[in-house]
Amino acid sequence: MPALLPVIMAGGSGSRLWPLSRQQHPKQFIRFNGEQSLLQQTVLRAQALSTQAPLVVTNEHHRFLAAEQLQAVCGDDFHLLLEPEAKNTAATIALAANWAKQALGEDTQLLVLAADHVMAGGESLLTAVESASKAAMDGCLVAFGIVPTHAETGYGYIQRANFEGQASFADQASFEGKASLEDHTHQTVNPQQAAPILAFHEKPSLAVAEQYLSSGDYWWNSGMFLFSAHDFLVELNTYQPEIANCCELAANFSVDRDFIRIDHEPFRSCPSLSVDYAVMEHTQRGAVVPFTGNWSDIGSFASLWEFLPKEAAGNVHWGDVTSINSHNNLVVAEHKLVATLGVDDLVVVDTKDAMLVAHRSQSQQLREVVAQLAKADRPELQLHRQVSRPWGSYDSIDEGNGFKVKRIKVKPGQRLSLQYHHHRAEHWVVVRGTATVTKGNQQLTVNANESLYIPAGETHSLANNTPHALEIIEVQTGDYLAEDDIIRLDDDYGRANSSD
Repeated sequence: MPALLPVIMAGGSGSRLWPLSRQQHPKQFIRFNGEQSLLQQTVLRAQALSTQAPLVVTNEHHRFLAAEQLQAVCGDDFHLLLEPEAKNTAATIALAANWAKQALGEDTQLLVLAADHVMAGGESLLTAVESASKAAMDGCLVAFGIVPTHAETGYGYIQRANFEGQASFADQASFEGKASLEDHTHQTVNPQQAAPILAFHEKPSLAVAEQYLSSGDYWWNSGMFLFSAHDFLVELNTYQPEIANCCELAANFSVDRDFIRIDHEPFRSCPSLSVDYAVMEHTQRGAVVPFTGNWSDIGSFASLWEFLPKEAAGNVHWGDVTSINSHNNLVVAEHKLVATLGVDDLVVVDTKDAMLVAHRSQSQQLREVVAQLAKADRPELQLHRQVSRPWGSYDSIDEGNGFKVKRIKVKPGQRLSLQYHHHRAEHWVVVRGTATVTKGNQQLTVNANESLYIPAGETHSLANNTPHALEIIEVQTGDYLAEDDIIRLDDDYGRANSSD
């Protein structure tokens, strides 16, 4: 049996669940009212399906956040491949296939999963993966189709061919082309068996979605796949040779700390296409297997409301929420009390620096809000007020003309970079723990209820050399207080000359 490598795509722009998600903190890293993020849940799901350590592919900007979450559930038993920029799923999978080919062999099967989906039904998924693996050994490129429970207009669909009997996929189709399958589309098929793909369909109207549902031959396109590294690269080279070539040239892999890096230059010119458009809609080897468990891509606040458990009035409450005579609402109150009175079918998301209030039926139109924020270059689109860093986090709690106040938390054993600023001075007050501070040529210990002044231009570093949490309040003063006024001289995390 070939090795089965879970490939977890953890890109994403953080736009569909704004303001809960941000460009620098997309939804796969969110813990939806639970202990584990969607990425962590996906990794645990993959561990139940394969003994191979997962290969997670993410954007370089998310590397520290991804590594921290992976270490929490995997220890060191994972591989983290970085993309310097987003080039869509065809390129992501091509990089993964090239890595698998080099590390494990070209016959390695790739189980391609999205990091931001939720699923329930482990036995159904195991059955689907076993069926897909058998078809992949026949040379198929297999998609996982979600058997619809209702007429859904928010998903694309895969149209399958139907066949009588228990014949293998190779016997059914012989890779002679999709057109030859048309006469068979209304016969029965073994529900646990791979069926040839007739076509992919974009998000339909409600009337068309109802026809798809009654037909039984149309399944939701999950964006999950299984195929061998070799077969995928062959088909990619056939239909998208430019993507295949760029990714092969980029697959000059190097290891840096927890990260697998690629050759940036050839990847920058790689065309950006989804794997559906690039390969799956063209290949004659396409097959689909059903998944009958509960599944959602959490593509909107409406789908998030549908998936999460509800109280008696149909409300989903996350945080400190009081509700009176209100029904079927989704209310997220991360940092303060939110009360609803006599309202129905709303989405209310309150974060530290932004609030969204929308009718639940309009949540798919959130992209219009995001586009307007992007046009205005609003920082709330990029980052939460509290920003994660490899050493801990900072929270910009207040700012005004010529000053900014931050709460900085440093994890035990971690250290900020040795740096200086051209335009700002900093005043530090330790409120919890003990700080070890480098200031110029001095090494200082600053305890709780003590303070220190760092003038502009002074080299400095902050470290927590204790097993306990360190928290300081930083007051910045100056005529320019943006994050890009950081000149790093030395950094434990390889971020010199970077604003990460």
